[in-house]
Amino acid sequence: MMLTSPLLSAVPGLRHAFFSREGGVSGGIYAGLNAGVGSQDDPAHVAENRRRMAEQMGVAPAHFLTVHQTHSPDAVVATLPWDTASRPRADAIVTRTEGLAIGATAADCGPILLADANARVIGAAHAGWKGALSGVLESTIAAMEKLGAARGGMIAAIGPLIRQQSYEVGGEFVERFIEADAENGRFFMPSVRAGHSMFDLAGFIRLRLENAGVLMIDDTGIDTYSDERFYSYRRSVHRNEPDYGRHVHAIALEP
Repeated sequence: MMLTSPLLSAVPGLRHAFFSREGGVSGGIYAGLNAGVGSQDDPAHVAENRRRMAEQMGVAPAHFLTVHQTHSPDAVVATLPWDTASRPRADAIVTRTEGLAIGATAADCGPILLADANARVIGAAHAGWKGALSGVLESTIAAMEKLGAARGGMIAAIGPLIRQQSYEVGGEFVERFIEADAENGRFFMPSVRAGHSMFDLAGFIRLRLENAGVLMIDDTGIDTYSDERFYSYRRSVHRNEPDYGRHVHAIALEP
């Protein structure tokens, strides 16, 4: 099962998918469509799951690209395929090359897919709290502009991520955001636990996109923590599981 964005679905010559964990071959705590190269899952299962996603995206497995994510603000341009062993260290990919599916890996963090229909330029960003705060969305948009896109013509879709009702954080976390901008206080509401707050990551991502000039925005509204169809890092921690599965959410220009 996969989710799609109505805005992106209306763009001709474009394929995209926010994949759930359904339809894969992994078992145990990874049960389903685990695409996490960095997970402790059987590598053969991960490879088969990625092959299935590549097929769904209409590309060869070698053309289904992700990066080694480091919660950074860095974006790279994809012009040719790379293998998983040599994948760049970054948190976003942009391209104007047809036949490449570029993806963001996530399991609570925010996967953002972007496209400029007129320029035929696409992007995929991994926006956890650290990447979103340090500028990964702005870097992705700027990298797309260098390929000929215009931010005023971009569409962005926010995928499944941990939502405010599930995202409890401590006081130091809140202080970090307030120090960056006092207006960020709007993204926190009190938790039932003293000294803790609930963080609206999706709302923060939307504001960063809007402030960067991207105004056509979809949001799947899915909470990865509470929805068992999706992998969740925080849910795995709360269950004392030794590891967790990862999704890849992808976008591609059709040849």
